[in-house]
Amino acid sequence: MRRALLLGCVLSILTGCQLPPEQVPLKPLPDNGFPEGYGDLVKRARVLANSANVAFYENKWADLQDAAEGLSKTAIYLAKSSGVPARHKDTLPVEAGDLGKEAAKLKDAAARQDEKKVTESMQRIQLMVRQLRPED
Repeated sequence: MRRALLLGCVLSILTGCQLPPEQVPLKPLPDNGFPEGYGDLVKRARVLANSANVAFYENKWADLQDAAEGLSKTAIYLAKSSGVPARHKDTLPVEAGDLGKEAAKLKDAAARQDEKKVTESMQRIQLMVRQLRPED
């Protein structure tokens, strides 16, 4: 009984000390090529928005600027993407443009380390990315 209890404690300690999985790096967008599919680009935007949130929380301003730049580029490709759901066909150029503009505002606010403006931009970006998701 004592051995089982000791073994259980050791196993619980070992499983509790695991590192979280590392984030898979995003593959770069092609410079002169075909845009990716809509779903892949929306996932990319979601990952970048989440990365921006983590960078902001950890006061990593350069990482936050990089995430904002990535969002801006993703927005450009999003407007040209293939496989756009019917509910986004007519509005996608405007939605992608708005996302790109907000990403530029985020990058500027991060460069100035303006916490209030960063928070406001990130809230708008999270909502925009959520509204772009392919499913209802």
